[in-house]
Parts: sequence; structure tokens; C-alpha cells
Amino acid sequence: MAPENVHVPWAGTHRSRRPVVVPWTSDTALPSLKESHVAEPATPSGTPSDVVVLGGGSAGYATALRAAQLGLDVVLVESGKLGGTCLHNGCIPTKALLHAAELADGAREGARFGVRSTFDGVDMAGVNSYKDGVVAGLYKGLQGLVASRGITYVEGHGRLVGPDTVEVDGTRYTGRHVVLATGSYSRTLPGLEIGGRVVTSDQALGLDRVPSSVVVLGGGVIGVEFASVWRSFGADVQIVEALPHLVPNEDVSLSKSLERAFRKRGIQFSLGDRFAGVKETDSGVTVTLESGTTFDAELLLVAVGRGPRTADLGYEEQGVTLDRGFVVVDERLHTGVGNIWAAGDIVPGLQLAHRGFAQGIFLAEQIAGLEPTPLVESSIPRVTYCEPEVASVGLTEADARTTFGDDAVETLEYNLAGNGKSKILGTSGFVKLVRRKDGPVVGVHMIGARVGELVGEGQLIVGWEAYPEDVAALVHAHPTQNEALGEAHLALAGKPLHAHN
Repeated sequence: MAPENVHVPWAGTHRSRRPVVVPWTSDTALPSLKESHVAEPATPSGTPSDVVVLGGGSAGYATALRAAQLGLDVVLVESGKLGGTCLHNGCIPTKALLHAAELADGAREGARFGVRSTFDGVDMAGVNSYKDGVVAGLYKGLQGLVASRGITYVEGHGRLVGPDTVEVDGTRYTGRHVVLATGSYSRTLPGLEIGGRVVTSDQALGLDRVPSSVVVLGGGVIGVEFASVWRSFGADVQIVEALPHLVPNEDVSLSKSLERAFRKRGIQFSLGDRFAGVKETDSGVTVTLESGTTFDAELLLVAVGRGPRTADLGYEEQGVTLDRGFVVVDERLHTGVGNIWAAGDIVPGLQLAHRGFAQGIFLAEQIAGLEPTPLVESSIPRVTYCEPEVASVGLTEADARTTFGDDAVETLEYNLAGNGKSKILGTSGFVKLVRRKDGPVVGVHMIGARVGELVGEGQLIVGWEAYPEDVAALVHAHPTQNEALGEAHLALAGKPLHAHN
């Protein structure tokens, strides 16, 4: 059973709607902080701030910005660069590479559209300059935002030394509330050392050349995105995934479609066979799998996921419970200790920047006493920015059948071949809807060029428990890929237009 007051998109049999949260204004009286979760703690180092945030990544800086906006006194501590992994080593730089890869594919395939263009190669110095410029501009803007909100920004390695205190290089910062948001790091496998020709995404982002060949260990989001980039840049790519499918957390129909698309692009992959070892040679690496299969390449990219950055930060010493390194919290992101909260990649669940943003906003409003609605993990949109893109929100077909039973679930796939804009773009793929029979849509799953831009409407559909008839009645502009969502719902509502019965 869902916890009380937690909105579950598929709960009930009627069309319930989320309550509207009235935004805070300067005329809104905030509840006393002393009346919040627990009483005000002792102050070991002067007057306490309202909030001390440990970690300046997506979750941490979102907490700080929203809390300051609500009139709270905020200290934000970050050991690296403000913006964290997402801005400097994750979302932003990788998507810049993917855009460059899209341009490379466009130059290579110009004749397909009647454009005389040729692909002469990739200037990695130029690509990196473009990528770094994007990051630098956003970094400068974020620094300005934090300064403009009056946030006390502390650079240095912070450590939790009390239920209300973070220490940075011998200086202690005390808060009535402490938010832990220390992010994640690139994981590796036991015995697999990073260095030389064995790299993670951190080192891959700084390469000054396009490798001639790469083995990518891991077929999840990070692995397939880098595989997509390097293939577009001209490298030979081999993915190794121990599970039965690429992007294994997605609906299996999306995984199979991506596998077909990657084969067509010349991206090789091995599924269901585990990594056994790697040896460096004079010219590269030799990767061995448990089956005895070997692959030779210039580089090995280790993309086996990200681990929570919680070790040696004083969490457990202060009574915070960790599970495999993740901070255990309740549905309101409270750790169970004093006024200590946690958000972002260190909290079990989807490790996504936009999840961190949302949790940070939630915590700031929670601390300010606004009683925001807790996030629903399944309603958080997911996008893998390879070519073709994979985007989804809500339950997969398998999860829906497990939750409701085989006879209580309906699905429909709308092929993008019937969508005018997709035809113009030269992309293929589909929109898949998962519906509770005679009830709302509980999952939207898409594959094709640029479908990540459609997932916002998918989130509204799932989050607001829309029925197919609700979406079918909406007018979608023509010609857009967005029409594919409307057409899919028309078909699921029993009145297909540009689709066969």
C-alpha cells in the first residue's frame, strides 16, 4: 500500500487530480523553523543558518536556490565546482558531444536529403572547445544565481560532524537543518583498475582524439550514449552488457528496437555475457568475457553505473543509515536523524539531474513548512540521448502486468512511419502506451530521433492519470512529432486516424 499522502499515478479507478500548490510570495507568512521537524539544536559555532547544504550539484544547489527564495539563510558547501557532475562531467558535456555527433551524421548523410555535403572527420580540439564553452557559460550563470540570492557559498571538502554541523577545512557551519546532497561517482568493478587505456566517462570527456576502436563495458544510459557518439565520429564500437538487453531498465520493446537500430548503424554488442578481465597491450586493450570471447580495441570505457558519494563524510557516525552506500530516507527525504535530510544521487532511485532538482525544491519547501507533495518516482521522465533517442515515463509493460495482473493491462504501439515530421526527419521508431484496462495511461515509452522532447507531455499524461480519451481530444500541431502522442491515444481510444485498425 502506498504511504499516506503520496500520490500514486495508477491508484484508484477514477480520474483524480493532483492538488494545486499555491506558490509562496513575500506576503505569505512562513511557519517558524523552530516548529518544524524537531526542536532547534544547540549551536556549537555561532548563530546557526536556517539550512546548511552539503554538496553543490543538481540537488544541492536547487535546495539552496529555492530555500533562499523562500527567505531562509543558506550555506552551500561544495568541494569541486558548483553545478557538480551534471554540469561539468555528465549531462551537459555529454549532450554537447551528442549534438556534435548528430552534425557529423548529418554531414555524412546529406545526399540522402539532396544536400551535397561530405564528412571529412572530427576535430576534437574544436569539439572540446565548443563543449567546454557551453559548460563555462552555464557555470558562470549558475555562480551568478547563487551570488544574487545571498547564499553563503563555501568551497572545500565538507564533512558532517554533528546532527546540525558541517565542517570545512577546520571551520564549522551550523544549521537548523542540514541537507546531504553529495552526489555520485563513476563506478568500476572489483579488481578493474581505472587508468591508462581503461577509462570512465570522466576521462572520456577529456579525450583529445577520436579512438579508432572502443569496447564499452555497460549497455545502460552512459554506455549507449558514448557508443553512439563514437560511432558517429567514426570509431568501431563494441558494447558488452551482462544483462539480456541494452538499456535494460526500459520497456523491453524499446530495448529491442534500439538493438536493431544499433546493428543498422554498425554498433556491435554482446548481451548476457559478463566481463572477466582486461589486459593492456602496446596498441590497446584485450577484453575477455566469462564465455571466453575476447575483443581487442584501443580503449575500454567502463560505464557500469554510478555509486553514491557517501564514504568518509561522517554520515554513519552521526547515525544516518546507509544501505550499500545510499542514504536511507522516508517519503519526505528525511533520514530519521534530527533535522538531517538527503536528496539526489545519494538517495536510492533514479540517478537523474532533474530528479535532483525536484527533490531539492521539495526539501526547501518542506523545511520552510509549505508541506509540498512528495515526488512519485515512476512519474519522473527518463531520456537516453543516443541515436535514436529513448524516452519514457511511468510503468513498463512488464511492471504494469506485475502490478495489476496480465488481464488488467492494455498496450498499443503507434509507428512513427505514420508521422509526417518523423518521415521528414528520416527517423523510425514508435510510441508505446501502457494502460490500465478501462483506466488511465500508466506508461509512455518512445524511441526515435528527438523523442526526448516529447516526454514532457508524457509526464503530464501519466502524472495526471489521463485516460486515452482525454489526450485524444487535444489538438496536436501538424506536422510535429508531438502528433504521434495524439495519434497513439486516438488509436487506444478506439478511433485511430493515421493508423490501421
